[in-house]
Amino acid sequence: MKIFFKKKYGQHILVNRKIIKQIISFINPKYYHIMVEIGPGLGALTIPIINYNKNISIIEIDQNFVNLLKKNKILMDSNVNIILNNVLNFDFLILIKKYKKRIRIFGSLPYNISITIIFYLFKYLYNIKDMNFIMQKEVVNCLTAHPGEKNYGCLSIMTQLFCKIKSLIEIKPNSFFPKPKIFSTMVYMRPYINNPYNFKNIFFLTKIIKQAFSMRRKILRNSLRNLFSIEELNYLGIDHKIRAENVSISEYCQLAHWLELNNKRL
Repeated sequence: MKIFFKKKYGQHILVNRKIIKQIISFINPKYYHIMVEIGPGLGALTIPIINYNKNISIIEIDQNFVNLLKKNKILMDSNVNIILNNVLNFDFLILIKKYKKRIRIFGSLPYNISITIIFYLFKYLYNIKDMNFIMQKEVVNCLTAHPGEKNYGCLSIMTQLFCKIKSLIEIKPNSFFPKPKIFSTMVYMRPYINNPYNFKNIFFLTKIIKQAFSMRRKILRNSLRNLFSIEELNYLGIDHKIRAENVSISEYCQLAHWLELNNKRL
């Protein structure tokens, strides 16, 4: 059967064995883990992981790839659970209820919908042990950015609010086939069991962050002027002369809590 790569699915298959070995080492699968792979392609990561763990479910959107995977003797002999589905339509509770334990998710995500997938998975956050993804380098730079850094923004805050995030290795374009035009990075995300941030209402937090970063070149007293007075910012111990990228996640949570208590403005 011929392999047809579909541009709409952003299909790039890992072919660099050294990189694959490094990725498996970072994932560190154990025999008792429940592993779920998104977008396995032709099994570049799936097949070597079978040596460590046989509790693997793989979710693939492309019927052509699924047909090829089902003809792979190694996968079939290991009873890998092959699921033909769009990950954004898949109910992960099916696997969570089946195994009655938290799952580990990994995979090389399509560049064009990687963030959409991550936020979809946040629905199941309390049932996920960790996530290891290969993504566009620029996106990972945003996910891992800290206050004061140029890539720090809404994406950094909304993901770090729920997960500990760490950039692992950079992956060059020639490690894939077909070769993408951009560099990739492997990122580790572990949902917090005990969240370090004091936030109750995500609505208020989202409102503040979006407004602040929509005017990121302005200082807070101007970008948030319809939400907070200078006196309120001073009372909360937040410098009204700084810009959005200099405000920590804890401070944004503090602002959201204050806004919730005084939501007459909304």
